Amino acid sequence: MQMERKKHFVDELKALLSGTISEARTAELNAGELAASQHSEVRNREDVKAVAESGRMTLAHGQRRERAKREVDALLQFAATGMKVFRRDAPAGLGALVDVQIEEAETGETEERTFFILPVGAGAELEGPGGDGFLSVITPDSPVGKSLVGRRVGDSFETAIHGVEREWTLMDLA
Repeated sequence: MQMERKKHFVDELKALLSGTISEARTAELNAGELAASQHSEVRNREDVKAVAESGRMTLAHGQRRERAKREVDALLQFAATGMKVFRRDAPAGLGALVDVQIEEAETGETEERTFFILPVGAGAELEGPGGDGFLSVITPDSPVGKSLVGRRVGDSFETAIHGVEREWTLMDLA
């Protein structure tokens, strides 16, 4: 059951990344066409600046597309070789679905969140199968990911996000 959920989330992230590839390619083509049309109408210094800006935008969209392609490749490789179900008493690691309770140090307010620790896709919000809840993707390199990896259910730690100190408790692991 947990492996099916994980595969669902991987497929959803792959779809998001594929959408990024498509959007970046369209933007890259549009910026390239704009640069070409502007280049043929260069009359003054401002026109040269506009052509250069369109060229930079073309390059940036191409880089975004290539980065998303590399992320899809890394995600597919991970899904093929690295996905596993974690026992509840195991340390959290790459591929773990984790439930955490977060308490803000200053106000004492708490919230519960679910994260999927993946090699790529940091910050992506994914919807569960059949609309069953949401989770966020984190990577082992993120501040929360670094703090979570190696922790066990019941472990607590402090991590500041955007300058706000919070206490995190690992509540469940799969």
